[in-house]
Amino acid sequence: MAGSKSGPGIERVAILGLGLIGGSLGLALRKRGVKEVAGYDRHPETIETALTLGAINRPAADPATAVQGAQVVILAVPVGALGSLAGSIVPFLDPEAIVTDTGSVKGAVVRDLEAIFRDRARYVGGHPMAGSERAGIAAADGYLLENAVYVLTPTPATDTRALKSLEGLFQSLGSRVITLDPDEHDLIVAGVSHLPHFLAVSLVQAAGELAREHPLALMLAAGGFRDTTRIAGGDPVMWRDIFLYNREAILALLKSWRCQIDALEEMIRAGDATGLETVLNEARALRARVPARQKGLLPALHELVVTVPDRPGVIGAMATSLGDAGINIIDIEILRVREGEGGSIRLGFTTAAAATRALEILQNSGINVRLLENA
Repeated sequence: MAGSKSGPGIERVAILGLGLIGGSLGLALRKRGVKEVAGYDRHPETIETALTLGAINRPAADPATAVQGAQVVILAVPVGALGSLAGSIVPFLDPEAIVTDTGSVKGAVVRDLEAIFRDRARYVGGHPMAGSERAGIAAADGYLLENAVYVLTPTPATDTRALKSLEGLFQSLGSRVITLDPDEHDLIVAGVSHLPHFLAVSLVQAAGELAREHPLALMLAAGGFRDTTRIAGGDPVMWRDIFLYNREAILALLKSWRCQIDALEEMIRAGDATGLETVLNEARALRARVPARQKGLLPALHELVVTVPDRPGVIGAMATSLGDAGINIIDIEILRVREGEGGSIRLGFTTAAAATRALEILQNSGINVRLLENA
């Protein structure tokens, strides 16, 4: 887990756009000791909520006011709004200010924003690989970026000192910072983020069509459908812009996906049991290589499942015993609970050694615990 200090020498940050990502960044920055976090959003009630939650401590009535005196400016608005917002703040920036964005598309965005900020500020493209199907400041979480990958997308025009400053700042929030070429970033996220969202939306739409004739369809939707389509609940404006701004990569991957669908359809039509089983086995093997329960591009967590009784303080005592042994729980999730009996909790650790040591400690404390196989 990161230390308590922000990036070196950064005391004043401005965030323009106080939704899930902007609000979460504000909470994390304030928690890590940044002296001033100025915030602007086009909805005044959002600014008030951000102030109440502690995501900002200097509300601003307009973007120009927010960025004045800021050492780092974070543009956390939908991709389609980045260009106009960037142009509006240029006259008010300190020439040494570092500007970054949180857009999920980088190629076109980086080219546009580098042109806008050239000789006026130091721009570095960015994309925190974290999120939620929920949107808005109410969903902001100061821990959202902890252990998540934060991608920075420098180009030959990028100021190296600005890049190092942002690396330090986001590492201080607990993120794992990596750098990628902007266009490489767009191709990768098209495959692992944008295409899955597109497919989730299409599945929901297909189920909706079915439900018009068979009203029980959505009621009968089981865990598989809910898990597969959960991300379809994301911010429509944000995803509209992502699909349009990263259209080339998405369309290329959709072409490949459509070939896979056509091949499966033909196997079903032909009654090709052998072919179907081969494809299903290949898919199963490939799926097993995907790291389980990760944030962004992190390697898989090493996990335990703990069964605990329904007793006050039991979770706190368990965490304390591991903390006293120097073991850091990197992720925790309540899997199921039954009042009066107890429940199951998943604990995540960054290394196999930490998970094994935690297993020993908890077993020696009489707690029912087992290693969880990643799947």
